[in-house]
Amino acid sequence: MSSEKTIVLITGANSGIGFETAVALAQASADLHVLLGSRSLEKGQKALDEIYSSHASSLLGSLSVLQIDVTDQPSILAARQDVETKYGKLDVLINNAGIIVTRPTDALTNLRETFETNTFGPAIVTDAFLPLLQKSPHPLLIYVSSGLGSVTLRLDQHNEYFRIRGNEYRMSKSALNMLAACHKIDFAEWGCKVCAFDPGYTVTNLTGPEGRARRIQSGARDPKEAANALADIIQGRRDDDIEKSGIVDLDGGVKPW
Repeated sequence: MSSEKTIVLITGANSGIGFETAVALAQASADLHVLLGSRSLEKGQKALDEIYSSHASSLLGSLSVLQIDVTDQPSILAARQDVETKYGKLDVLINNAGIIVTRPTDALTNLRETFETNTFGPAIVTDAFLPLLQKSPHPLLIYVSSGLGSVTLRLDQHNEYFRIRGNEYRMSKSALNMLAACHKIDFAEWGCKVCAFDPGYTVTNLTGPEGRARRIQSGARDPKEAANALADIIQGRRDDDIEKSGIVDLDGGVKPW
């Protein structure tokens, strides 16, 4: 793989927003090579086959599968080594993998599992890939977060999601937003752009097949909309919003931390 390519890694890319973002980026530019991060190589390869089967004629960039489980450090380190060996750098890291625990469980287990994927995972993945991002001439770090993690909006009685609880998920995304804010300050000295992105209420597999069906019925947005917004961010069309203080919104502008 030519080092001239812009190398993009998307975690949780075998379905939902991650999958659609991989498609959108591969359609956007021949200069991009997209790594579909997947916990399972089998699921990742199935997603890749689906992309080439359904979109072959529109693809400009290239894609490949990278096995990475954001809750498993040996998997993360192996993925980092693989990227370093093949490409020598990483230009864009999209920490997209996330969960909402829906099965019956106790409060502590729920908290641990939610934070393990939504907060600890992105933190450890970023730390592992930091040396490769520092080798990029134009590094970009994106955390796919949520406005549900905004403390300001949580206290706003006029906010449309004021009655939505999901405290564990809210807490994990609030912590992720803080991580993004810290890295926005910490990484500025070596030229890394950092962005927390809110994809809005979107059709995903976060809550399983039944939850996906409910999202569709209740008017959740197509994940392609979030994917196109992420493609805009990566192509520099949202730099003004990234420079502001807050969570970059799907529809333009920013939401308060």
